[in-house]
Amino acid sequence: MYLPDHFVLDDKDAIRAVIAASPLANFATNGASGPEVSHLPLVVRDEEDGLVLYGHFARANSHWKVLDGKTPALAVFTGAEGYISPSWYATKQETGKVVPTWNYVVVHARGVPELLDHGVPSRAAIETLTDAMEQPRSDPWQVADAPKAYTESMMRGIVAFRMVVTELAAKAKLNQNRTAADIDGATNGLSADGEVELAAAMRLAKPK
Repeated sequence: MYLPDHFVLDDKDAIRAVIAASPLANFATNGASGPEVSHLPLVVRDEEDGLVLYGHFARANSHWKVLDGKTPALAVFTGAEGYISPSWYATKQETGKVVPTWNYVVVHARGVPELLDHGVPSRAAIETLTDAMEQPRSDPWQVADAPKAYTESMMRGIVAFRMVVTELAAKAKLNQNRTAADIDGATNGLSADGEVELAAAMRLAKPK
């Protein structure tokens, strides 16, 4: 990933917040048949061996078969993103020397996934992911709420895995290289267009 210094996101809590808010990852590997990507919700946890991602494939998705404990993978999480019109910049009125851009927040997590045994390890991974997604709800659903026989039947249709993150890179391209007036103009324009998530991210990243 191209990562200029002024766009580096290195705050661990902020990175985890991106993953938690946008858990659907592009999960990519490169094998004998070339690149392969699956779109999987992942949850991140701090464990003894470091930052760990948990997820699962549908068993019918052959992608899981390349995970042999040696094949590296890349999980890409995309946070707030959107088009930035040059008409929003104060510089447009001053010099006219402006062009459009696309702002975004993205996290790249690399590691070597390992498949989890069917049974307790797989169920624990599913419960971890479910609990993370359900936690904000007033009446969170739990895996144990479903009949045991039904749950066991559904579990046979998935393949769970964990991946210790060996390399983590995050980028917040949010106009930090522009003037305060340009950033204010862009955030106001985004807010007026209803793009409040990206506007909020830009305000937080605005150089002090």
